[in-house]
Amino acid sequence: MPQTVKGVIARAKGAPVEVTDIVIPDPGPGEAVVQVQACGVCHTDLHYREGGINDDFPFLLGHEAAGIVEAVGEGVTGVAAGDFVILNWRAVCGECRACHKGKPQYCFDTHNAAQKMTLTDGTVLSPALGIGAFAEKTLVAAGQCTKVATSDPAVVGLLGCGVMAGFGAAVNTGGVGLGDSIAVIGCGGVGNAAIAGAKVVGATTIIAVDVDDRKLQWAKEFGATHTINSTSEDAVEKIRELTGSYGADVVVEAVGRPETYQQAFFARDLAGTVVLVGVPTPDLKLELPLIEIFGRGGSLKSSWYGDCLPTRDFPTLVSLYQQGRFPLDAFVSERIGLGDIESAFNKMHKGEVLRSVVEL
Repeated sequence: MPQTVKGVIARAKGAPVEVTDIVIPDPGPGEAVVQVQACGVCHTDLHYREGGINDDFPFLLGHEAAGIVEAVGEGVTGVAAGDFVILNWRAVCGECRACHKGKPQYCFDTHNAAQKMTLTDGTVLSPALGIGAFAEKTLVAAGQCTKVATSDPAVVGLLGCGVMAGFGAAVNTGGVGLGDSIAVIGCGGVGNAAIAGAKVVGATTIIAVDVDDRKLQWAKEFGATHTINSTSEDAVEKIRELTGSYGADVVVEAVGRPETYQQAFFARDLAGTVVLVGVPTPDLKLELPLIEIFGRGGSLKSSWYGDCLPTRDFPTLVSLYQQGRFPLDAFVSERIGLGDIESAFNKMHKGEVLRSVVEL
């Protein structure tokens, strides 16, 4: 039987979020119902509320989550009732050209649950990133559930989006490794995850760039060896100074702005790599001298979800956290309830938190 639970929706562009009753169908073929235990408040949820993703209101917000599988539908074999899982928003299909090439992290046909969650009056909800986890329970495609070792859901749930995006941008997309130099522009949750990832894999020069000294202090705690406040120093010149005048091997842009991307481009070494993981708005445009793109060589990459493969990366990072080698718990700034999300959005907008996490 369908269940009625509490969830947080954005009913209209810019309107305050509200806690209301939502209806969760029984899982159909290939689907799972998950009892959500915790869900991080990610900037993407604010983008949804502000109409920055699309206008398919009302949205059921929340996507950075962990919980317990309550029930699965016909044909599901990868997870079972009782499993502790992290939810992901890129359930790979296994059939597209990327999957057939052995690169499922680039899957071009990721999928969500076929059935819809609704309000009690039948209004169809659009779940954020196909998840909708600011709710006591949610319906997802079974492939969106990644089984991991049981751990604090408020901590490991952050791998469902921001932390994985940042870690993967540095390690998977950027390929930073032992002895490399890396600069990270933008030191919120995603940028600091890139810094922490670079430290885990043995980068020796880790440069954090931001306009907020509080975020730069966070960056030091996650492993930055140098910090640059770009309101008082030229970030490109300083990065070059700190890398023997060459520039960094990898530069991660975690802001999503043309001006910071240009800094990243000119702050990399010859044949170095720029990784864009900051999410730009659709109106932004970039202008670079084509001769510079040709002359500097290297790679200009975009990072989708940290180019992660959840079945590979989530268990690995949970293991690193449990070994004390990856400070995943340091990303949790506060633990809140479903009714505190609007306040959490305000704190996030002001840069006062890395992550507020809703516990259910």
